[in-house]
Amino acid sequence: QVQLVESGGGSVQSGGSLKLSCEASGDTGARNLMAWFRKAPGKESEEVAVFDEDGRTKYADSVKGRFTIGKDNGKNTLYLQMTNLKPEDTGIYHCAADQRWWLLDQWATIGFAYWGQGTQVTVSS
Repeated sequence: QVQLVESGGGSVQSGGSLKLSCEASGDTGARNLMAWFRKAPGKESEEVAVFDEDGRTKYADSVKGRFTIGKDNGKNTLYLQMTNLKPEDTGIYHCAADQRWWLLDQWATIGFAYWGQGTQVTVSS
């Protein structure tokens, strides 16, 4: 089992920055892939970024160059640094974890096993 707790959300104006955190606990082997997803009102959940156990990362095209995913293994914490935020970045951001490191290239569609409750990000124009 894996427990994930997100924090760091808030309200900012367009062009602002936020840093999200996801504190993980439980089975280390079940956290080989860790990712951020988001869900905007009236829209389906969409992938944001993923980080694997070897430090490889992938990003959704909509956030490339603006968001950076990282991990502090000593603190068991996944981060998402978000800069130049836009109103379309508004949504609930969820942290997710899965053991299937070999599916990194399909990360957006594999259906992660563990999810946090989410943290709200609101960007106003």
